Amino acid sequence: MLDDVSRAILRHLQDDPTLTAPDLAGLTGVTAGKVARRLDRLSEDGVLLGQSVVIDWAALGYAFKVSLRVTLDKTQARAFDDFLAAARRVPEVIELQTFLGRVDVRLSLVARDLPHYQALYRDQVLTLPHIADIEALMTVATVKSDRVLPL
Repeated sequence: MLDDVSRAILRHLQDDPTLTAPDLAGLTGVTAGKVARRLDRLSEDGVLLGQSVVIDWAALGYAFKVSLRVTLDKTQARAFDDFLAAARRVPEVIELQTFLGRVDVRLSLVARDLPHYQALYRDQVLTLPHIADIEALMTVATVKSDRVLPL
């Protein structure tokens, strides 16, 4: 699917997503125009989904991270839709994932400290609709968090 030039462009972008088309041209040995066209094509094909910023939440005072595994009451027709819509409105929820299996949803949230988490849990998480079961896992350490693949 990808030729050597596209792979090289993606490799360099994984290392430094701030590289411009002229930067990438210098690194890959093709013209900036060709790099720009490749980037457009990679975006159109859904390979490049955009650029993002990685925020160190602890540096902003949110040192407490918790992962909640939620099982929903699937006897309710709109359980997933209602739960996800409500969970998206909680500002401290930084990630939502859905699963097949016993656990339906995993949400990650950040808090300043344990009292802040307890307030979030009691006042916002437990009020989310259609929860049948919930398990909290406090993050002790992130050992690997990487989206880079060998190309």
